[in-house]
Amino acid sequence: MKKIILSLMALASLTAVAQNPTVPSVTENVVEDFKPASTNQDNKQFPMVNSQRMVRAQITAPQASFVGLDIAGKIYAMTKDENGVWTGTSAPQDEGFHYYQLNIDGASVPDPGSKYYYGASRWGSGIDVPAADEDFYTVKNVPQGSINEVYYWSSVTESMRHGYIYLPAEYYANPDKKFPVLYLQHGMGENETGWSAQGKTGIIMDNLIAEGKAVPFIIFMDNGLNARRPGEQPMGFGGPRPGGARPQGAPQGGPRPQGGAQGQRPRMSGADFAKMARRMGGAFEEVLIKDIIPMVEKNYRVIADSEHRAMAGLSMGGMQTHGITLNNPTTFAYVGIFSGGTIGAEELTDVPDFKKTNKVLFMSAGGKETGMAEGENSVGKAAEGMKAIGINAHSYISPETAHEWQTWRRSLYQFAQLLFK
Repeated sequence: MKKIILSLMALASLTAVAQNPTVPSVTENVVEDFKPASTNQDNKQFPMVNSQRMVRAQITAPQASFVGLDIAGKIYAMTKDENGVWTGTSAPQDEGFHYYQLNIDGASVPDPGSKYYYGASRWGSGIDVPAADEDFYTVKNVPQGSINEVYYWSSVTESMRHGYIYLPAEYYANPDKKFPVLYLQHGMGENETGWSAQGKTGIIMDNLIAEGKAVPFIIFMDNGLNARRPGEQPMGFGGPRPGGARPQGAPQGGPRPQGGAQGQRPRMSGADFAKMARRMGGAFEEVLIKDIIPMVEKNYRVIADSEHRAMAGLSMGGMQTHGITLNNPTTFAYVGIFSGGTIGAEELTDVPDFKKTNKVLFMSAGGKETGMAEGENSVGKAAEGMKAIGINAHSYISPETAHEWQTWRRSLYQFAQLLFK
């Protein structure tokens, strides 16, 4: 167990102090059709995005000597005008959502123009870069479900905990009907707000259901990083971290915001990865099995059996899904792992009940995610291996995206259409 914890800390600890490289703002061949980002606070004009997917930030800081736009592993040096207004433009970004921040005289701070999102283990700025396929997560005039806050008592942590629940429109329109449930987990450095805010879960589901592409089901979203038994100390990968998280869309091995650097990750065999995944749930696994599922099934109109229960997660949440579903093979019939590795056929040798219970295994990755999108360890190869032993396995590659929310929005869109049918 100690070796496993050390491996996790090696993967997640970001204690290096090297700062992201500073580069000049982009000034050449820039199309001046910038528009305020959809993620801006009301009536804020900046940040902006143009048709080339460049991000332009602006802030008034007359006494500052340096201001930079820190996004996707680079700090773009901004320029100051005679009124003390700093403006800078980034290189083109991937489609979809990105965390970013401003660097003012060495201090990393949120942009006062953007809404705030929890990611990289802090509340900070985020921006949505328009995507060609954004229609599936655009609010439309269709029956609207709701996302509600839920507080509940945990017998495991001996404390009140907090999550969110998505209830489809039919939950209210048809008060005699019971529904299946998906338990959906966020990634490293994020929390229970991620899927509804950055992931646009409610919008995606409302649109899918209205189009008849998905059956109505409930989604519960909890915090997979802050569950600790009384007296238990955090393992180091859930709380504040000096380096933050590697920016979405940055190259593997690239720099991180707030002075952090990814460094060299240790290579793991498939067997070692599988063993680590089986332990990733920690106390949260107990919270889910002993507290969350019983609470949801007691308080909401739920079909309370494994055939109507699913679990999925992104990145670290995908690894937690991997471990929790194999450790509890008769609890969930549908399993989704988004950018969180794969489940290999060899892992089911000592878990025969998984094959008996499972109806769908879905594994996905971004097309730019080295090792997961192609090759012997890819999600496609893993799905082929699972199909060969009789598992209804599916794989999906998000085109032209990396370890980022557009990959996971698309993954949820694909996965939801396979559930409870």
